[in-house]
Formats: sequence, structure tokens, C-alpha cells
Amino acid sequence: MYGSSYIAFAPYGEYWRHARKLVTTHMLSVKKVQSFRSDRMEEVSMAMAKINEAATTSGTVDTSELLNSFSNDMASRIVSGKFFLKDGRSKLFRELINDTSRLLGGFNLEEYFPALGRAGVLKRAVCAKAERVRNRWADLLDKVIDDRVSKRKSAFDHKDGDFVDILLSVQPEYDLTREHMKALLTDVFFGATDTSANVLEFTLAELMRKPHFMGKLQDEVRSIIPGGQEIVSQSDMNNMVYLRAVIKKPLRLYPVAPLLAPHLAMADCTIHGYMVPAGTRVVINAWAVGRDSSSWEGAEEFIPERFTDKGTATNVNFKGNDFQFLPFGPGRRICPGINLGIANVEFMLANLVNHFDWELPVGVERKNIYMTEVFGLTVRRKEKLLLIPKSRM
Repeated sequence: MYGSSYIAFAPYGEYWRHARKLVTTHMLSVKKVQSFRSDRMEEVSMAMAKINEAATTSGTVDTSELLNSFSNDMASRIVSGKFFLKDGRSKLFRELINDTSRLLGGFNLEEYFPALGRAGVLKRAVCAKAERVRNRWADLLDKVIDDRVSKRKSAFDHKDGDFVDILLSVQPEYDLTREHMKALLTDVFFGATDTSANVLEFTLAELMRKPHFMGKLQDEVRSIIPGGQEIVSQSDMNNMVYLRAVIKKPLRLYPVAPLLAPHLAMADCTIHGYMVPAGTRVVINAWAVGRDSSSWEGAEEFIPERFTDKGTATNVNFKGNDFQFLPFGPGRRICPGINLGIANVEFMLANLVNHFDWELPVGVERKNIYMTEVFGLTVRRKEKLLLIPKSRM
């Protein structure tokens, strides 16, 4: 939609360096992510209240929908504040994200059958659909930015604001156009929504398939949380070692972006005996890397213990330093939203397993919880995860 204005697709150069600096320094720094603690607490509290309503009647919860709603609402708040949710724009953003993901991740027959490409029928149809989606994005983002311009105070301090305020405040410093701003906001929306929701759903599904690990995780979380405390606080998270190990498993087997952002060889280079000419566009298959049996013992198995103190991968992390584990990519192009995404995932998962015990609907067996993935730009489960919550509060 905005071509090379996206951080992920911008060529290495002055714009990319400035955009990357803006995002990592002002929008997604550790300090900025910490400033969203109250927003996370409020969104998680609302999610727990919804689940509690179902628990009082032994009702079934569509956790897929719940987690997507949480992630989208959280992204909406950090991008444009609470008013964004009240105006109903959060739902529209979610629809646009889903439509865009399907469009970009769709199967293109013309790439495999050149004759179809010469006819141009499919290309025209795809381009028309892409243009409609682009126009919907442009209309919505323009309204969001225009509304914020009219509401801003003259002495506003961008350090305490949402992402729209930050972009408006640093616009002169970084020479940002309206198109640049819309591209950066779209980047954040995609990253903050898909990452958290998909990782949480895959994690919860794996835990339901293997109750032993669910019990072990609940024991850790509940041993740390003071009795009677309904919501896990951010300070409680520091000692949850097993929880972090559990989350690494779906990041390894079901990376949100199975194919990392393309890398361009700027000069001839040789990697492990392979000559890569300058100008070659290289795509890394993170999905295959995480399942490589030469790097992972029992590569297809759910073994959180491998990431704990006594495990074989205790020192392996997802910060791009270990090339057998690249859910967020490596090097200069590593996803800048790691801190935000992981903070949301850890906090929500801790509260889900602390506040509730979870059961399967009548007639559903654990072996029938399938982990089949949907083809698209990001990896997500094909089937909805329906569970029955039992409150312990």
C-alpha cells in the first residue's frame, strides 16, 4: 500500500535508518513499552471479566476470538488511545488487517503459470481488490491523524503520548510525510496484533493438548502470586522462568511470520560455500529453521524444559543471536516490536493460567486439538480454540 515506506520493505538507506531510529527510540523502546503497563492491566482485566461471565454459567469461550480482540484493542490503544476504541475504529482496523493479510499471503497462480500472467485477468482482479483495501486504509488512517491534530494541545509532550502523537511531534525532525506516518502506523498495527494473538493461541492449544505442562505452568504462576490477588501484576512476572520457556516453544514451531522479510545482498558474498551474487534477494524460512532436527533434539516435540536452566537450549534466545531460533529475524532487520509483543503475551498468559482452570467442551478429546495452520502472510491456527473456563477466584 505504501511500498518502500514500510520499515520491513524499505531499502537500506537514509529513510530506513531514520524510520528505524524513530520506531526503536520513540515508539517501541523498553521505556515506552513499560509506559503501557496500565493499558495492559486494563485490557487484561476486561478480558478476565468476560471469561468470568462464561465461567459462572459453565459456558464455552471462543479463546481465538478473545485473544484476537485483546491484541487488537491493545494495539489500538497504543497507536491512538482510548478514544479510538470508543469510536468503533478498532473493529474496522481488525477487519482491514485480516483482509490485507489474506491479500498479501494469497497464492498467485500467475507466478506458476506464465500464460495466465499474459492474459492478465487474475492480475487485474487482484490489483482491483488491493486498491480497494488500500483506499480503506488511507481513509481510516487519515481520519485518525486528522482527529489527533485537532485534539492536540500546544504544549503536548510526545514522550507520554500514543504513537500518533509521537509521529506528529517528531514529524519536523524526521521530515515525515503523511504517507510515511500511515506506513509506520500500519507496521505497528500488523506487528502488535498478529504476533500476540497467534502466539497466545498456539501456546494455549499446546498446553491443552499436554495437561502436564499446563499444571507445571500453573504451579509456577500461582506460587508467585499472593493469595487473593485477582490480576497478575507486571512486577510478578520477573520470576516466571517456566512461563518464558513455554512461550518459546510456539515461537519456534509456529513463528508468526514463517518467511522473514526479504534480505538483499548488497555485495557478492560466500556463505558456507554458497556464492550469493550482489543483488540477490534472500528469503529466510524461519518455520523450517525452527524445525531443523540437526539443531533441535525432538524438533517437533513440545518440551519447554529445553529452555530452562537444565535444558539443552538454556542460553538460546529470540533476539537474533542464535540462528537456529529466528522468530523475529536477525540483524538490522530484526522486528523492532519484540519487547511490546512479548510483554503482551507473557502478561496475558500468566493471567489466563492463574485465574482459571481450563477444560475442553463435552465430546472433545485432547488428541483432537489440531495444530493445522492457515496459509497466509502470518501463521495462525485453522480451527477455533473453544474452551470452558473454571474460575478459582
